[in-house]
Amino acid sequence: MIGFKLRKTLSNYYPDRGSTGDVNFITWFDKQLIKNFNISEPYVLVIGGGNAALCAAITAKEAGASVLLLESAPKPYRGGNSRHTRNFRCMHSEPLGELTGKYEEEEYFDDLLKVTKGKTDEGLARMCIRSSQEVYGWMHAHGVRFQPSLSGTLSLSRTNAFFLGGGKALVNAYYRKAMDLGVEVSYESNVKHLEYDNRRIKSVIAEINNKDVTFRPAAIVVASGGFQADIDWLASAWGEAARNFLIRGTPYNRGVVLKNLLDQGIMSVGDPTQCHAVAIDGRAPKYDGGIVTRLDCVPFAAVVNKNGERFYDEGEDVWPKRYAIWGRLVAAQPDQVGYAIIDSKSLELFMPSVFPPVQGNTIEELAQKMQLPSSRIRRTIDEFNASCQPGNFHPTELDGLSTRGLNPPKSNWARPINEPPFYGYELRPGVTFTYLGLKVDDQARVQSKEGPVENLWAAGEIMAGSILGEGYLAGFGMTIGTVFGRLAGQGAAEHVR
Repeated sequence: MIGFKLRKTLSNYYPDRGSTGDVNFITWFDKQLIKNFNISEPYVLVIGGGNAALCAAITAKEAGASVLLLESAPKPYRGGNSRHTRNFRCMHSEPLGELTGKYEEEEYFDDLLKVTKGKTDEGLARMCIRSSQEVYGWMHAHGVRFQPSLSGTLSLSRTNAFFLGGGKALVNAYYRKAMDLGVEVSYESNVKHLEYDNRRIKSVIAEINNKDVTFRPAAIVVASGGFQADIDWLASAWGEAARNFLIRGTPYNRGVVLKNLLDQGIMSVGDPTQCHAVAIDGRAPKYDGGIVTRLDCVPFAAVVNKNGERFYDEGEDVWPKRYAIWGRLVAAQPDQVGYAIIDSKSLELFMPSVFPPVQGNTIEELAQKMQLPSSRIRRTIDEFNASCQPGNFHPTELDGLSTRGLNPPKSNWARPINEPPFYGYELRPGVTFTYLGLKVDDQARVQSKEGPVENLWAAGEIMAGSILGEGYLAGFGMTIGTVFGRLAGQGAAEHVR
């Protein structure tokens, strides 16, 4: 913990903030504590510790501001959901670094429209898309290194830039850069309240070392994520089915800052039932399983519910454009569970799972091991196999190898599941982040009914619902966080100056 020698001396005498007569002492104490950070007033306070927060902090510091970053997680778990990422989606008009070919604005925007079904702010979306080409170089200049697309993700080689070492390496690179620049960082610092009055944030109260500390920054960037780790909040939006969801991201994103601001009348955007939710391994932990728990076998599988019935087209489109719909699809099934069944010829076609699949020498044996109705599964697979049509199979692109006379159909990669041994995976909804958030403008300024909040900016998941009204596009969350993090940091620094 940085700068808390004073607290160790006075912790036993720190008064209850609710007591009368303590205001002068609290003000003096808070000022002494803040002096222990290497910051000077006026300063920028960044709330959050992931990609968006770090981009904001680095940008604000490079623009000449004094910056303090409050991260709620302990240092080993810093970085929020960003430490679980692998890539970001990047526009480019020619090959760029490890990116192949070109991926221009109209194609990028069209891909976004397909997954969001048009539920997006076109102005913000296009600005974010255009800015993604510029941030590639900025990321590299700040310590991020890239690598070719991974085995099993070849369809992304043109659209997504992969981080060498994954999201954890990106987070570590940014923290190193931030510390080198002189950004002050305080871990295990839980922001509880932002005092909002007359279109300004007057103060911020954070719990640090079990005591409340008041900060009075000149500008604030909130980049503290969604509310997905608060299961009660999820259940209030989704119903009790949400208690069966797994949270594949950080357990520290509980929406405390988001709720605090919304309760004070800051404008919201997005639907609380919309989120980035994917189908993950049912054996994953309740929280923080990360990207390794995602299952990418669906395009090559027949996916059934607990009753042995297929419920959606597994081959509707290439996986990076459809993987994010499968969390919601599984969530709508009985007990919020599904089962993907493949045979031996498909086992090596996708990223390997962190847990080994269930294996059976026959479909019936596999069904029994997965506690599914054997006769119904046998009938479903037989019907599926009989509907598969001849054609050429291409696992990394749309191949038109489809079923005929089957409901629901399978539009691509439809091959009979007939070569033992057979393999199965249990699927559960894995929530990454929620889309209910703060409304922002094209400078990342947070909006109130009266207009922009004068000294408040937002970046990352806490405002992503402005662009992601529904669905998800692989790597786009990191793009939003990087673009709006830089905008927020620049705006906050200019305000301080």
